[in-house]
Amino acid sequence: MKAHGWIGVAVMVVAEIALLLGHPVVGRWFTPIVWTGYVLFVDAFVALRTGRSYLTTDRLDGVLLALASIACWWLFEWYNAPRFWRGGEDLVGIWWQYHTLEPSPWLRRLGYDWAFATIFPALFLTAAALRASVFRHFRVRAWHPAPAVRRAAVIAGAVCVILPLVVVSRWLVPLVWIGFILLLEPRNASAGRPSWLADLGRGDASRLAALLVSGAICGGLWEFWNYWATTKWTYTVPYLGHVKIFEMPVLGYLGFPPFALECYAMWQWLRARLGPPGAAPLL
Repeated sequence: MKAHGWIGVAVMVVAEIALLLGHPVVGRWFTPIVWTGYVLFVDAFVALRTGRSYLTTDRLDGVLLALASIACWWLFEWYNAPRFWRGGEDLVGIWWQYHTLEPSPWLRRLGYDWAFATIFPALFLTAAALRASVFRHFRVRAWHPAPAVRRAAVIAGAVCVILPLVVVSRWLVPLVWIGFILLLEPRNASAGRPSWLADLGRGDASRLAALLVSGAICGGLWEFWNYWATTKWTYTVPYLGHVKIFEMPVLGYLGFPPFALECYAMWQWLRARLGPPGAAPLL
């Protein structure tokens, strides 16, 4: 394995030990630190399995992916705290809230962006590792949704992404995690971009399965590592909100697999607008 993979393992181990020992700085910065270690490790593993990764061959895509990850999560923060973005004083999100943040706004913004930059790389590298191993030859019966079904999905997606901004309600959070899938995935498939929906038309379910399982794995790790950190997030949701695994209400874990699909659809739609990739996509 490449050296940066072992560095990633060391970062995760040292961060865990420092957190257990009560180191205050690591406790506040634990999330971006440990996820940086995870990304380094999985990137090296993917390079070992496939000969390619964001840090060894596809570096431009790696940089663009990190920037897209930051931008897209700030979009989700807009859904979470609409009153703040409209100039209000209420900084508390309607679905999740952050605690014990850095008092300096500059350091706080650095922490936000650093943590947000790891989201897409973690999801897609985990999926690439799974696709290159567990789901390498995962075939299903070919499925071609009719054009009318695709158009209906796009319309439904547009409703899902607009309605939570118009009607601010804790009950509408599921719409945010499926809206961009419905809105963008059919468009990506029709435009010939990398797409699990297009894959299904060829009977290939490897990308779809890898993304779904990646969402579940990363979601579990997000909540596990968040639970022990000093700077952390908690949730306010109406769906069995008192029944939790770590800080996440138990039904919330159902959102992580579609979240991975949503992030992938958003990335491929954005990537097409940033110029043609130099090679076939890593995932």
